[in-house]
This record gives sequence, structure tokens and C-alpha cells, in this order.
Amino acid sequence: MKAMVLNRPGTPLVMTELPDRTPGPGQIRVKVLACGVCRTDLHVLDGDLPPGPYPIIPGHEIVGRIDLVGEGVTGLNLGERVGIPWLGHTCGVCPYCEAHRENLCDAPLFTGYTRDGGYATAAIADARFAFPLGESGSDVSLAPLLCAGLIGWRSLVMAGDARTLGIYGFGAAGHIVAQVARWQGRRVLAFTRAGDTATQAFALGLGAEWAGDSDEPPPEPLDAAIIFASAGELAPLALKAVRKGGTVVCAGIHMSDIPGFPYSLLWEERRLVSVANLTRKDGLDFLGLAPKVGVVTQTTTYRLDQANLALEDLRAGRFEGAAVLVP
Repeated sequence: MKAMVLNRPGTPLVMTELPDRTPGPGQIRVKVLACGVCRTDLHVLDGDLPPGPYPIIPGHEIVGRIDLVGEGVTGLNLGERVGIPWLGHTCGVCPYCEAHRENLCDAPLFTGYTRDGGYATAAIADARFAFPLGESGSDVSLAPLLCAGLIGWRSLVMAGDARTLGIYGFGAAGHIVAQVARWQGRRVLAFTRAGDTATQAFALGLGAEWAGDSDEPPPEPLDAAIIFASAGELAPLALKAVRKGGTVVCAGIHMSDIPGFPYSLLWEERRLVSVANLTRKDGLDFLGLAPKVGVVTQTTTYRLDQANLALEDLRAGRFEGAAVLVP
């Protein structure tokens, strides 16, 4: 197998030839067909998250076909197309797992961070955390659903029944959740980097009623806001933009420090909450809903050996929607 390997944080990925791997009990091996490039991958590369094992193969929006099945695997078949997400394994016995909150597991493994991911020609996965994808939709179009879509969906659920929704950071997750929100009958307002008229036009084209800079006040108070950007300074701005009793959802796994803000922004029962990972139920719920919504992902494809370029383009905001690697 070949893989783009991160040997240590702060260094470029290196194309590496590795011995083929065999799945253990309860595991599958997939031939990778596509792997999305997520902002979380940048946090792994930059060392923003607590140190994991190195070297590591990043990538956690994997679409692949099963080509080898380990002992004890049931419900999945050779040749079946599956999706492998960020949450790659849980202990099943901690208080959070027992309470059906496996996204908060005390001993999890995360694809592309604490276990090898999909920037490769093949990947090993826990069969319990692989989602059957069926045959509808292209491999590239499905890849962003495995994280951007799933985290967007969990964030939307946490926003409650908000009818007027603000989205801060209109990238891979934002452009997917906006389509779901519009299908649900919600009104969407998009907030982007200052002066990013191209992304604002992109948001308007997906049904947003208004699009502007992140530091602009919306034309009317929001019922809820979701922050997909990793900039902590957006939290006070979003709190200021929501009405009394409104909710601000911080959807990223990493965010820069939130600056101090007056209590008046939080008062009147506004809520500031975070999203942590996802559950398998989130995956089943969203992947079952996405075809009904008719979600269309905007993607830019790169060869596997162009992973470093894809990551830099993501960092610089050089494309709309999501980047996807194709081995």
C-alpha cells in the first residue's frame, strides 16, 4: 500500500510505501476510493490537538470498498462500499458509552489521528464504525458527508428548532448543513471571512437569504448560530447576533482562545455549547436523510500525492466546498 504519512507535526506529509495490512478480529480492510480533506486534518498536522502516535496516516472521510474481512465481522460483505468516519472505535464500557453518548467515550480511537486514516490506497477499520453507503452517488461526492456532513448534522440538531440560522464559516460543513437547513424550512444567513465575496455568492447560490462578513451584524436577530470556523473571536460575535434564549454551537474540534466578553452577551438565557465528535446514530440518521434532501457537495479533487497541496489550498481558502483525495 501507499500512503501520505505525517512523521511529526509541522512537517509535510511524505509519500511512503508500506507493507499491506491484514484486518484483525472485528476489522475490515478497504480499498480507498476517495478521502475528504478536513480542517481537522490541518489541526493534526499543525499539532493543535493533544499529541497522538507518530507516524500517522491522516484522513477520516473515507469512502472505500471492502476487500478483506476479519474474523467475527457480520453484516458487511466483500466488495461493499462503506464510509469510515472520524470516530473509529469506542470502549463500550465507560459511563458515556453505556449512556449512549459514545461520542464522549473515555477511551476512543479517531481515524486519521490516533489510528491510521485514509490518505492511502488502503485502510483498516473497526467494522462496527463503518457505514454502508450503497451504490448511489459518486465516491468523491460522498466523502465530505463522512465528517463535514455528520458534524454539520449534529450541530444542526443541537441548534434545536431555530428557524433563523446563522452559519459562521461557509466551507465543507457549512455548505452541506445549509442545504439540510433549507430543506427543513429554516432560513439561513451566512457569515464569511471579511471581503470574501466569492464565498458569499456561493452561500447565496445555495439558498442563504443573506451573506456578509463575520464581523457584520445580521439584518435581524438569529435564533441560533453554528460556528464552523476555528476562530475563537467569532463566539462573542455570534452571541451578540442571537436573540434572547438563542443558542451558539461551536462545531470545531479545535478553536483558538475565545476572548473575554461582557456577561450581557450571554445573559437572557443565551447558550454557548460545543459539539464533540459524533455517534454512529448520527451517521445512520444523516446518511439516511442526505439522499432525501438531495445534498449536493461542491468538491475539488486532488491526487493522493497532492495531499500537501490540498491542505495548503484548504488553509488559504482557495476553493469552495470540500477537497477530496483520489488514490
